[in-house]
Amino acid sequence: MSDAQQPVEWSIVAQNLPEHARNPIHTDAGAQAAGFPRALVAGVTTYAYMTHPLIVAWGEDWLEHGGGEVRFRRPVFDHDVLRCVPVVDGDAVEVQAITSEPEQPRAIFRAVRDGGAVAPLREGEVLPSKEFALIDTFSCDYGSRAGDDLTFFADRGLVHPAVWPALANDIVYNYVARGSWVHMRSIIRHHATAAVGATAELRSVVVKRFESHGERAVLDVHIVVDGQVVASLEHEAIVALP
Repeated sequence: MSDAQQPVEWSIVAQNLPEHARNPIHTDAGAQAAGFPRALVAGVTTYAYMTHPLIVAWGEDWLEHGGGEVRFRRPVFDHDVLRCVPVVDGDAVEVQAITSEPEQPRAIFRAVRDGGAVAPLREGEVLPSKEFALIDTFSCDYGSRAGDDLTFFADRGLVHPAVWPALANDIVYNYVARGSWVHMRSIIRHHATAAVGATAELRSVVVKRFESHGERAVLDVHIVVDGQVVASLEHEAIVALP
């Protein structure tokens, strides 16, 4: 991929993955109980779709050094046709997630080629560290299981970038959330690629709790493989709906 290549629009029919049913908001019944018409697609799946144009344009360089901030403004619903529309903005590319719903975009990912250095975990509520094998749901096929036909990750044996916020979500689910919860935003920085089959250690801290349309928590997360931080995140979720 040349440095001059710019991401181009791409579309897909959005869908939930089986593991997301553990959060009731990603089922029709749970979403309707919370006031939505049908199941919300997991934010990390919407994020996975939004990385497709970036991978096609920027390739492995973005996986090693890039990053950005994703914000989920409104739900993407199961079986929505989702358009991932890149808009160049200076040194960044803003990928907008567009559906047929009245208010758009549903999510925005402001992606950068250089995500910056690893920042230390901030002070706060230190959560238990947890290890994950980067296989199965946390491997190269996150996108393909959600309908993406890009073979980039399987061809190279590399972990899909959506795995990093998916792992942060696992920490939220296991240690912070109470019942249905909603992923709101993440700042994601890549520091190295990770090979399928490696073991990742998650180190995380709840750095802030506050009320805004429910109880929210902000976490710092380091994902460590072979002693190196391969990704770092600032991860925010509504952990208890009103």
